[in-house]
Amino acid sequence: MSNETNEPAGILNRRAALGTLGLMGLGSAALGLLGGSALAAPAKDIDLAVLNFALNLEYLEAAFYTAAVGRLNELKAIGGNAEIRLPARLDAMTGMQFRDSTVEAFAKDIAEDELSHVKFLHAALGKAAVARPVLDLGVAFDMAGQAASGGAIKGFNPYASDLFFLHGAFIFEDVGVTAYNGAATLITNPAYLQAAAGILAVEAYHGGAIRTLLYQQRQVTAAAGLYVGQVVGAISALRAKVGGGKDAGLSDNAGAIVAPSDKNSVAYARSTSEVLNIVYLGGKGKGGFYPNGLNGAIK
Repeated sequence: MSNETNEPAGILNRRAALGTLGLMGLGSAALGLLGGSALAAPAKDIDLAVLNFALNLEYLEAAFYTAAVGRLNELKAIGGNAEIRLPARLDAMTGMQFRDSTVEAFAKDIAEDELSHVKFLHAALGKAAVARPVLDLGVAFDMAGQAASGGAIKGFNPYASDLFFLHGAFIFEDVGVTAYNGAATLITNPAYLQAAAGILAVEAYHGGAIRTLLYQQRQVTAAAGLYVGQVVGAISALRAKVGGGKDAGLSDNAGAIVAPSDKNSVAYARSTSEVLNIVYLGGKGKGGFYPNGLNGAIK
Protein backbone atom coordinates (compact mmCIF):
# COMPACT_ATOMS: atom_id res chain seq x y z
CA MET A 1 0.00 0.00 0.00
CA SER A 2 2.82 2.45 0.70
CA ASN A 3 5.01 3.60 -2.18
CA GLU A 4 8.26 1.64 -2.44
CA THR A 5 10.19 4.45 -4.16
CA ASN A 6 10.49 8.19 -3.89
CA GLU A 7 8.76 8.66 -7.27
CA PRO A 8 4.97 9.15 -6.93
CA ALA A 9 3.00 6.17 -8.22
CA GLY A 10 0.88 6.51 -11.35
CA ILE A 11 2.74 9.45 -12.83
CA LEU A 12 4.34 9.52 -16.29
CA ASN A 13 8.08 10.05 -16.49
CA ARG A 14 9.36 13.06 -18.39
CA ARG A 15 10.01 11.24 -21.69
CA ALA A 16 6.62 9.53 -21.68
CA ALA A 17 4.87 12.79 -20.86
CA LEU A 18 6.59 14.61 -23.72
CA GLY A 19 5.69 11.75 -26.06
CA THR A 20 2.07 12.03 -25.02
CA LEU A 21 2.14 15.77 -25.65
CA GLY A 22 3.48 15.22 -29.14
CA LEU A 23 0.79 12.67 -29.99
CA MET A 24 -1.88 15.03 -28.72
CA GLY A 25 -0.49 17.96 -30.70
CA LEU A 26 -0.03 20.03 -27.58
CA GLY A 27 3.65 20.63 -28.31
CA SER A 28 4.68 23.38 -25.94
CA ALA A 29 1.98 22.88 -23.30
CA ALA A 30 3.20 23.52 -19.77
CA LEU A 31 4.40 20.63 -17.64
CA GLY A 32 3.43 20.24 -14.00
CA LEU A 33 6.71 19.22 -12.42
CA LEU A 34 6.80 16.81 -9.52
CA GLY A 35 10.19 15.51 -8.46
CA GLY A 36 11.88 13.87 -11.43
CA SER A 37 8.58 13.28 -13.20
CA ALA A 38 5.93 15.33 -14.93
CA LEU A 39 2.25 15.44 -15.73
CA ALA A 40 1.11 16.98 -18.99
CA ALA A 41 -1.01 20.09 -18.60
CA PRO A 42 -4.71 19.23 -18.89
CA ALA A 43 -6.28 19.42 -22.33
CA LYS A 44 -9.34 21.15 -20.91
CA ASP A 45 -10.15 23.15 -17.80
CA ILE A 46 -12.40 20.32 -16.59
CA ASP A 47 -9.31 18.28 -15.73
CA LEU A 48 -8.18 20.91 -13.23
CA ALA A 49 -11.66 21.04 -11.71
CA VAL A 50 -11.85 17.25 -11.37
CA LEU A 51 -8.37 16.92 -9.84
CA ASN A 52 -9.10 19.71 -7.39
CA PHE A 53 -12.31 17.91 -6.47
CA ALA A 54 -10.17 14.84 -5.77
CA LEU A 55 -7.72 16.97 -3.76
CA ASN A 56 -10.57 18.17 -1.53
CA LEU A 57 -11.47 14.54 -0.78
CA GLU A 58 -7.85 13.61 -0.17
CA TYR A 59 -7.49 16.48 2.31
CA LEU A 60 -10.33 14.93 4.31
CA GLU A 61 -9.06 11.36 4.21
CA ALA A 62 -5.52 12.45 5.06
CA ALA A 63 -6.83 14.49 8.00
CA PHE A 64 -8.77 11.52 9.36
CA TYR A 65 -5.85 9.10 9.22
CA THR A 66 -2.99 11.42 10.15
CA ALA A 67 -4.95 12.62 13.19
CA ALA A 68 -5.26 9.00 14.29
CA VAL A 69 -1.50 8.39 14.16
CA GLY A 70 -0.26 11.76 15.42
CA ARG A 71 0.88 13.17 12.06
CA LEU A 72 -1.77 15.83 11.52
CA ASN A 73 0.79 18.65 11.59
CA GLU A 74 2.31 17.24 8.40
CA LEU A 75 -1.00 17.77 6.63
CA LYS A 76 -1.47 21.20 8.18
CA ALA A 77 1.73 22.28 6.45
CA ILE A 78 0.02 21.76 3.07
CA GLY A 79 -2.73 23.83 1.51
CA GLY A 80 -3.15 26.74 3.90
CA ASN A 81 -4.32 27.41 7.43
CA ALA A 82 -7.97 26.34 7.38
CA GLU A 83 -9.25 24.81 10.61
CA ILE A 84 -9.34 21.05 11.10
CA ARG A 85 -11.84 20.31 13.86
CA LEU A 86 -11.17 17.27 16.04
CA PRO A 87 -12.98 15.56 18.91
CA ALA A 88 -12.08 17.20 22.22
CA ARG A 89 -10.47 14.06 23.62
CA LEU A 90 -7.96 13.58 20.79
CA ASP A 91 -4.39 14.86 21.11
CA ALA A 92 -3.35 15.82 17.58
CA MET A 93 0.32 15.43 18.48
CA THR A 94 0.11 11.84 19.74
CA GLY A 95 -2.98 10.50 17.99
CA MET A 96 -5.27 7.83 19.40
CA GLN A 97 -4.32 4.88 21.57
CA PHE A 98 -4.61 1.67 19.55
CA ARG A 99 -4.98 -1.68 21.30
CA ASP A 100 -4.79 -3.93 18.24
CA SER A 101 -1.36 -3.88 16.58
CA THR A 102 -2.87 -4.93 13.23
CA VAL A 103 -5.32 -2.04 13.19
CA GLU A 104 -2.53 0.33 14.21
CA ALA A 105 -0.26 -0.96 11.42
CA PHE A 106 -3.03 -0.50 8.84
CA ALA A 107 -3.79 2.99 10.15
CA LYS A 108 -0.15 4.07 9.86
CA ASP A 109 0.19 2.66 6.35
CA ILE A 110 -3.03 4.24 5.08
CA ALA A 111 -2.09 7.56 6.72
CA GLU A 112 1.15 7.53 4.74
CA ASP A 113 -0.74 6.77 1.52
CA GLU A 114 -3.33 9.51 2.01
CA LEU A 115 -0.72 12.10 2.93
CA SER A 116 1.22 11.12 -0.20
CA HIS A 117 -1.92 11.55 -2.31
CA VAL A 118 -2.34 15.10 -1.01
CA LYS A 119 1.30 15.95 -1.68
CA PHE A 120 1.11 14.39 -5.13
CA LEU A 121 -2.03 16.20 -6.28
CA HIS A 122 -1.06 19.48 -4.64
CA ALA A 123 2.36 19.51 -6.31
CA ALA A 124 1.03 18.35 -9.68
CA LEU A 125 -1.63 21.09 -9.73
CA GLY A 126 0.89 23.71 -8.61
CA LYS A 127 -0.59 27.20 -8.40
CA ALA A 128 -3.94 25.82 -9.57
CA ALA A 129 -4.29 23.66 -6.43
CA VAL A 130 -7.19 24.68 -4.20
CA ALA A 131 -6.56 25.54 -0.57
CA ARG A 132 -7.50 23.02 2.09
CA PRO A 133 -11.10 23.69 3.19
CA VAL A 134 -12.33 23.69 6.78
CA LEU A 135 -12.67 20.05 7.83
CA ASP A 136 -14.79 18.64 10.65
CA LEU A 137 -13.82 15.30 12.20
CA GLY A 138 -15.73 15.92 15.40
CA VAL A 139 -19.36 17.03 15.19
CA ALA A 140 -19.71 15.57 11.70
CA PHE A 141 -19.00 12.05 12.94
CA ASP A 142 -21.52 12.51 15.73
CA MET A 143 -24.10 13.60 13.14
CA ALA A 144 -23.25 10.63 10.92
CA GLY A 145 -23.52 8.21 13.83
CA GLN A 146 -26.91 9.52 14.88
CA ALA A 147 -28.23 9.52 11.31
CA ALA A 148 -27.07 5.96 10.62
CA SER A 149 -28.44 4.58 13.91
CA GLY A 150 -31.69 6.49 14.00
CA GLY A 151 -30.45 8.46 17.00
CA ALA A 152 -29.40 5.40 19.01
CA ILE A 153 -25.68 6.21 18.81
CA LYS A 154 -24.81 9.66 20.14
CA GLY A 155 -21.42 11.30 20.56
CA PHE A 156 -19.70 8.94 18.12
CA ASN A 157 -15.94 9.50 18.21
CA PRO A 158 -13.95 7.42 15.68
CA TYR A 159 -10.80 7.84 17.76
CA ALA A 160 -12.26 6.41 20.96
CA SER A 161 -11.39 2.80 20.13
CA ASP A 162 -9.95 0.60 17.40
CA LEU A 163 -13.42 -0.60 16.45
CA PHE A 164 -14.83 2.92 16.23
CA PHE A 165 -11.82 3.92 14.13
CA LEU A 166 -12.65 1.17 11.63
CA HIS A 167 -16.23 2.41 11.44
CA GLY A 168 -14.98 5.92 10.73
CA ALA A 169 -12.66 4.62 8.04
CA PHE A 170 -15.54 2.69 6.47
CA ILE A 171 -17.51 5.92 6.06
CA PHE A 172 -14.77 7.32 3.80
CA GLU A 173 -13.11 4.48 1.90
CA ASP A 174 -15.90 3.26 -0.37
CA VAL A 175 -16.78 6.88 -1.16
CA GLY A 176 -13.24 7.52 -2.38
CA VAL A 177 -13.32 4.52 -4.71
CA THR A 178 -16.67 5.44 -6.25
CA ALA A 179 -15.65 9.10 -6.58
CA TYR A 180 -12.49 8.30 -8.54
CA ASN A 181 -14.36 5.80 -10.71
CA GLY A 182 -17.02 8.38 -11.50
CA ALA A 183 -14.41 11.03 -12.29
CA ALA A 184 -12.64 8.78 -14.80
CA THR A 185 -15.10 9.66 -17.57
CA LEU A 186 -14.51 13.39 -17.02
CA ILE A 187 -10.71 13.43 -17.33
CA THR A 188 -9.44 14.18 -20.83
CA ASN A 189 -5.67 14.03 -20.36
CA PRO A 190 -4.15 10.50 -20.44
CA ALA A 191 -1.44 11.38 -17.93
CA TYR A 192 -3.95 12.62 -15.38
CA LEU A 193 -6.20 9.64 -16.05
CA GLN A 194 -3.37 7.22 -15.35
CA ALA A 195 -2.53 8.99 -12.11
CA ALA A 196 -6.20 8.97 -11.02
CA ALA A 197 -6.48 5.26 -11.86
CA GLY A 198 -3.44 4.54 -9.72
CA ILE A 199 -4.92 6.41 -6.76
CA LEU A 200 -8.26 4.65 -7.25
CA ALA A 201 -6.49 1.28 -7.01
CA VAL A 202 -4.84 2.23 -3.73
CA GLU A 203 -8.15 3.50 -2.32
CA ALA A 204 -9.74 0.18 -3.30
CA TYR A 205 -7.01 -1.73 -1.44
CA HIS A 206 -7.75 0.43 1.61
CA GLY A 207 -11.49 -0.22 1.33
CA GLY A 208 -11.00 -3.99 1.08
CA ALA A 209 -8.69 -4.00 4.09
CA ILE A 210 -11.12 -2.01 6.26
CA ARG A 211 -14.02 -4.22 5.20
CA THR A 212 -12.05 -7.35 6.04
CA LEU A 213 -11.20 -6.13 9.54
CA LEU A 214 -14.82 -5.16 10.17
CA TYR A 215 -16.18 -8.42 8.77
CA GLN A 216 -14.04 -10.36 11.24
CA GLN A 217 -15.86 -8.51 14.04
CA ARG A 218 -19.30 -8.32 12.42
CA GLN A 219 -20.99 -10.06 15.36
CA VAL A 220 -19.28 -7.98 18.05
CA THR A 221 -21.44 -5.41 19.82
CA ALA A 222 -20.38 -1.97 18.62
CA ALA A 223 -22.60 0.54 20.43
CA ALA A 224 -26.16 1.00 21.69
CA GLY A 225 -26.71 -2.74 21.52
CA LEU A 226 -26.04 -2.84 17.79
CA TYR A 227 -23.65 -5.33 16.21
CA VAL A 228 -20.81 -4.19 13.97
CA GLY A 229 -22.58 -5.70 10.97
CA GLN A 230 -25.74 -3.75 11.79
CA VAL A 231 -23.90 -0.44 12.22
CA VAL A 232 -21.96 -0.86 9.00
CA GLY A 233 -25.16 -1.87 7.22
CA ALA A 234 -26.83 1.30 8.49
CA ILE A 235 -23.94 3.46 7.31
CA SER A 236 -24.11 1.77 3.92
CA ALA A 237 -27.88 2.29 3.69
CA LEU A 238 -27.50 5.97 4.55
CA ARG A 239 -24.81 6.45 1.89
CA ALA A 240 -26.97 4.62 -0.63
CA LYS A 241 -29.95 6.82 0.18
CA VAL A 242 -28.13 10.06 -0.67
CA GLY A 243 -25.45 8.66 -2.98
CA GLY A 244 -27.35 7.11 -5.84
CA GLY A 245 -28.16 3.74 -4.27
CA LYS A 246 -24.64 2.46 -4.96
CA ASP A 247 -23.46 0.77 -1.81
CA ALA A 248 -23.26 -2.46 0.15
CA GLY A 249 -22.77 -3.59 3.73
CA LEU A 250 -20.37 -6.28 4.92
CA SER A 251 -22.40 -9.25 3.69
CA ASP A 252 -25.43 -10.46 1.78
CA ASN A 253 -27.17 -13.81 1.28
CA ALA A 254 -24.16 -15.08 -0.65
CA GLY A 255 -21.67 -14.22 2.11
CA ALA A 256 -19.00 -11.58 2.65
CA ILE A 257 -18.74 -8.46 0.50
CA VAL A 258 -15.11 -7.37 0.22
CA ALA A 259 -15.57 -5.34 -2.98
CA PRO A 260 -18.99 -3.65 -3.35
CA SER A 261 -19.90 -3.68 -7.04
CA ASP A 262 -22.68 -3.99 -9.61
CA LYS A 263 -24.02 -7.21 -11.14
CA ASN A 264 -20.95 -7.38 -13.40
CA SER A 265 -18.60 -7.06 -10.41
CA VAL A 266 -17.59 -3.60 -11.60
CA ALA A 267 -16.95 -1.01 -8.89
CA TYR A 268 -19.70 1.55 -8.50
CA ALA A 269 -19.17 5.01 -9.97
CA ARG A 270 -20.67 8.06 -8.29
CA SER A 271 -21.21 11.48 -9.81
CA THR A 272 -19.70 14.50 -8.08
CA SER A 273 -23.15 15.53 -6.82
CA GLU A 274 -23.71 12.07 -5.30
CA VAL A 275 -20.33 12.24 -3.55
CA LEU A 276 -21.12 15.72 -2.25
CA ASN A 277 -24.46 14.53 -0.88
CA ILE A 278 -22.56 12.01 1.23
CA VAL A 279 -19.70 14.16 2.54
CA TYR A 280 -22.06 17.08 3.23
CA LEU A 281 -24.31 14.61 5.13
CA GLY A 282 -27.24 15.74 3.04
CA GLY A 283 -26.43 19.46 3.35
CA LYS A 284 -26.95 21.71 0.36
CA GLY A 285 -23.67 23.22 -0.83
CA LYS A 286 -21.90 22.67 2.50
CA GLY A 287 -22.12 20.84 5.80
CA GLY A 288 -21.06 17.58 7.39
CA PHE A 289 -17.34 16.97 7.01
CA TYR A 290 -16.98 20.25 5.05
CA PRO A 291 -18.78 22.89 7.15
CA ASN A 292 -18.07 25.64 4.61
CA GLY A 293 -18.15 23.41 1.56
CA LEU A 294 -15.37 22.26 -0.77
CA ASN A 295 -13.03 24.68 -2.52
CA GLY A 296 -12.84 24.87 -6.30
CA ALA A 297 -15.26 24.73 -9.20
CA ILE A 298 -16.98 21.50 -8.13
CA LYS A 299 -18.57 22.04 -4.74
